[in-house]
Amino acid sequence: MLPYGRSLSSTVEAGLPVIFHHGRGAEARAFNTIIMQNLLFICLGNICRSPAAHAVMQRFVDDAGLTSQYFIDSAGMGGWHVGQLPDKRMRQHGLRRGYHIDHIARQFDAAADFRRFDRIIVMDEDNYRAVTALAPSPEARAKVLRMADYFTAHPGAASVPDPYYGGPEDFELALDLVEDGCRGLLSE
Repeated sequence: MLPYGRSLSSTVEAGLPVIFHHGRGAEARAFNTIIMQNLLFICLGNICRSPAAHAVMQRFVDDAGLTSQYFIDSAGMGGWHVGQLPDKRMRQHGLRRGYHIDHIARQFDAAADFRRFDRIIVMDEDNYRAVTALAPSPEARAKVLRMADYFTAHPGAASVPDPYYGGPEDFELALDLVEDGCRGLLSE
């Protein structure tokens, strides 16, 4: 059942639940079907930026009471860190802001991830080129988005720079940009 005067697409775009009724009369059974948004954040190794984005977005979604409407994950383009916790420095900087960045690293799986996720958000241009090169179709390629496209407080920033070889200020900047991008994503 759709809210009066709304189409299915406008209902979904507004983030409203859609209720489908099956059967007729006394046999009718109604159940809620929440159209979930499946988001995947991508960086190079899945130990700094993408697990931070995963944790930040999850926190924003939870705080907004939208947990049941989102599935959030992260992955890396390379397999060097598969099975590991995020970089200790990113975990420490995130914890100071109240984020538990504890995702276990995994590698991007183009065959499965393009099917499973509605939006694949990359941290930089190298990630964008690598992921779009693996897209099996134009529709899949359209799912790949840049985190920088959602920045509002940092309009001059073109990416979330990799802090791995940097100092504390680089991790703080990455978190500032990730928070900005996640706010922009959630406000859509």
